[in-house]
Amino acid sequence: MTPRDDSDANSNAHSNRWSDLERPPLNAVALRRALVRDGGRDGGRGGLWSDVQVVARTGSTNSDLVALAVDGKAEEGTVLVAEEQDAGRGRLDRRWTAPARSGLFFSVLLKPTGVPVERWGWLPLLAGVAMATGLSRSAGVDTALKWPNDLLVTVEGEERKVGGILAERAGADAVVVGIGINVTLRADELPVPGAGSLALAGAATTDRDTILRTVLRSLEQWFEKWRSVGGDPAASGLQDTYAAGCATLGREVRAELPGNKSITGEAVALDGDGRLVLATAEGVQQPVGAGDIVHLRPAGSPGNE
Repeated sequence: MTPRDDSDANSNAHSNRWSDLERPPLNAVALRRALVRDGGRDGGRGGLWSDVQVVARTGSTNSDLVALAVDGKAEEGTVLVAEEQDAGRGRLDRRWTAPARSGLFFSVLLKPTGVPVERWGWLPLLAGVAMATGLSRSAGVDTALKWPNDLLVTVEGEERKVGGILAERAGADAVVVGIGINVTLRADELPVPGAGSLALAGAATTDRDTILRTVLRSLEQWFEKWRSVGGDPAASGLQDTYAAGCATLGREVRAELPGNKSITGEAVALDGDGRLVLATAEGVQQPVGAGDIVHLRPAGSPGNE
């Protein structure tokens, strides 16, 4: 599958789509020059990123890159970025939509060579740590991680979701990790009340080129460190770093599980498999490996919201 780029299909639509001067397009040439390795791992400037493609519009960068990988048309380190998505997906097939060029919507192809498959579940958490680190460096915003795949910022004293992650298998040896970050969304453009953006959180910059470069470099550093120790979350420092930045730990939460089941308890730990451990009222410590987490009260406050 080739990513759909219909920017030239209609000249009037093309003109309108680029008319918002506060939201300039990404500079694909500059991004490739800054990020793409020269000569591969054993020659020239080594690095993870092998290609950066920017398209004006597509359905889902994750779907496109998974298809390219399965067909053998994308190598490890490929980055696919869309200025606009009309079928972007989050966990549980939730839609992720935003105005053109108001955010960063991209997917990367990773091959966790040498990492046991049972540790691949750490990749969304690794991407979250990389996002938080990159946004702190580039945009100067305080972020927090909501287990398992959301990034939070504070807007007018309230926690808001500013980013999300979706990881999908791409054949037997690869994973596509998709990342969405709301950058310049204004208050009247927010899709749901709990959403936010870097601009609304008081970011020092909303230059998407700068932010994307920094996040991808952070992702490369964490991925290579994690892969070099066979995906060991403790030896790589990933487990401790995620726990330190996780807003879910220490809070009363409800885990909404498949099959219309739920568990309520205090989120007390992150185990070696990346699962969230809940201490229930019955005195049981229950690990949760998948589900939708609802924060019921702020950390350290009495009672529920």
